Amino acid sequence: MFRKIVFASLAAAFFIVPWLCPGAKDWAPGLAVLLGIVFSVTWGNPFSEYTSKITSQLLGATIVGMGFGMNLLDVLRAGANGFFYTLIGIVLGIGLGTFFGKRLKVSRNAAYLVSVGTSICGGSAIAAAAPVLKAKPHDIAIASATVFSLNAVALWLFPVIGKALDLGQVEFGYWAALGIHDTSSVVGASMAYGSEALEIGTTVKLARALWIVPVTLFLSWFAAEKEEGEKRTFKLKVPWFIPWFIAAAALVTWLPQLLPSTGNAVDAAGSFIKNVSKYLMIVTLFLIGANLSRAKLKELGLRPVLLGGLLWIILATLWCTAIYFHWVNCVK
Repeated sequence: MFRKIVFASLAAAFFIVPWLCPGAKDWAPGLAVLLGIVFSVTWGNPFSEYTSKITSQLLGATIVGMGFGMNLLDVLRAGANGFFYTLIGIVLGIGLGTFFGKRLKVSRNAAYLVSVGTSICGGSAIAAAAPVLKAKPHDIAIASATVFSLNAVALWLFPVIGKALDLGQVEFGYWAALGIHDTSSVVGASMAYGSEALEIGTTVKLARALWIVPVTLFLSWFAAEKEEGEKRTFKLKVPWFIPWFIAAAALVTWLPQLLPSTGNAVDAAGSFIKNVSKYLMIVTLFLIGANLSRAKLKELGLRPVLLGGLLWIILATLWCTAIYFHWVNCVK
């Protein structure tokens, strides 16, 4: 019971403290993930059965909530611009992942899952690709733990590097969206960097997540092993929070124009929902960190981690270089 009370108190603190002390938003996302991991590994997550089920839904809800504070036209502009760069990153990620996976002797499906998770959007991409590849639970666990571990490092490291290179808010938002795997870590790192970086990072990242559909279709036809006489099947799977995020942004963009007398109230309500979602995201990061158990750490093999780390370093460095020298057109 004491352990449950401490766990719940920490989760509540990550919501309340950043709300009361705005400066805490700079360090709270990274600390939330770190404390979640430390708590789970050293003491055990007392609510593991529940947190493993609710984190993805909670993450989606916070992203939708952030949409209430964004202009849809800006969202579409940044998303369309990042869509092309994402394609480049996916081709490089899967190509390099296949190449290095063979040389590191990582199992075929594990290499594909690590590559897809690195190239698109972490756990969501792995979850979508695993059934198509008929991946074994062990391969899924290894890929998920590898990508998550690197995400936790990125959440801390990216803001430090961004400030050292004096990247602007928009530039950092693009780098986080293109260089970090999972949506939660992109949001966490961008949040720590600034509000404008958060908007750009979230938008471009969601555009990147849409590539789950064509990449899964590609794996279904060209990578999945098929038994004799078996027909290839494909199930369209788009993260549910993307269309709702767009709907939320559309609501606050156009409703004030349709109802000018209530425009200010709508803007205030949208801003309030967005702010609540930011603090709720920090709690979600704590819960995500707490989902990394000792058992999952034991499943991590050295070779998949090397593969994931190698892909991440190459892609993150390439995108950082391209953005720093203005080879990437970072538009808001």
